[in-house]
Amino acid sequence: MHGTEPAIDLSLIVPVLNEADGIDAFLTGLAAQKGVSFQVILCDGGSTDGTVQRICNWIGASSFPLILLHEEKGRARQMNTGVRQAKGEYLLFLHADSMLPDPNTLSKALCFLREAEQRTGGNRVAARFALCFQKGTSSKPSSYYYAEGKARLDRSGCIHGDQGFLLSRSFFEMVGSFDPSDLVMEDTRFAERVRARGSWVLLPLELSTSARRFETEGLAVRQVLNMILMTLAAVGREDFVRDLPGIYAAQSMTGRLLLFPFLDRIRLLIKGLPFQVRKEFWFSVGRYVAMNAWQIPFFLDMRRNYRNKAPVGQGVTPFLDYFDRRWETFFCTRPLAVVAAGLTFLSFHGVRLLARRRDW
Repeated sequence: MHGTEPAIDLSLIVPVLNEADGIDAFLTGLAAQKGVSFQVILCDGGSTDGTVQRICNWIGASSFPLILLHEEKGRARQMNTGVRQAKGEYLLFLHADSMLPDPNTLSKALCFLREAEQRTGGNRVAARFALCFQKGTSSKPSSYYYAEGKARLDRSGCIHGDQGFLLSRSFFEMVGSFDPSDLVMEDTRFAERVRARGSWVLLPLELSTSARRFETEGLAVRQVLNMILMTLAAVGREDFVRDLPGIYAAQSMTGRLLLFPFLDRIRLLIKGLPFQVRKEFWFSVGRYVAMNAWQIPFFLDMRRNYRNKAPVGQGVTPFLDYFDRRWETFFCTRPLAVVAAGLTFLSFHGVRLLARRRDW
């Protein structure tokens, strides 16, 4: 098929599930990449929409080595399976709805990471792309601008899998594989383990990702649900997440997201906890929320930069800078955690009632 394969510099590992609508465009974009030897490993989690057949049509006809694997559904499990078949010195974990707008993106990214490794004198460096949402229309609400700006920050909880994770195989083995027990946030937790063992660098390159899920489900309701899922994962209530079926439907199967059923189910799960455990739960939530209070001044900065038409990542952040200097330590105290717990409790129930009244 390919004859004698050259040494592979880079292995792209992509978990897929019901991606028939976009997998051809994704692979076509990869076929345009040049200047680097790479293989693509697609690990399917049980697609039922023709994704596997579309991938099989590419095998044998692609300009790059293409492998299709099968694994039980779950991004972490699928990516770990892909790593076991990877031959590259470097690994790049991508989502199937990612697009590489520049045909030199992969070669430039690998070169940038290698230079970063040389500067630090070791391989404990991982890279991620600057994120850019592709919408169905030319207009882009400020919420997307905020998300794109946040993804460029080197702060805890800001690095996610839709930015792509690029790192050497040796560093990946040092950090450890993705945790298959994580139903959500497996990418964010992996990113924090990378931070603990080394450092992240932001590539001077954009990775485009589809905004279709937000457009179809509703941007506001999906963002609210994502914030709740992140909070539950952060406070160790993965059991709640396991009891919420349908949190992430495949892109091709998404529709309008109804928020109230999720919120009401979470309310019942919290209510079922013993009183003392319930108190500890809300305190943990308050502590997590207080520690993320920096997002309020950052939002104000992004809103002003958006109105001033500053390119994402190039605007100033005076509110966030002031918060970091004067208030960050204060928001990590126990009294603020208690206050935040109370406000979050009221907000949760207020949003739940609003969602019921407005049929969200």
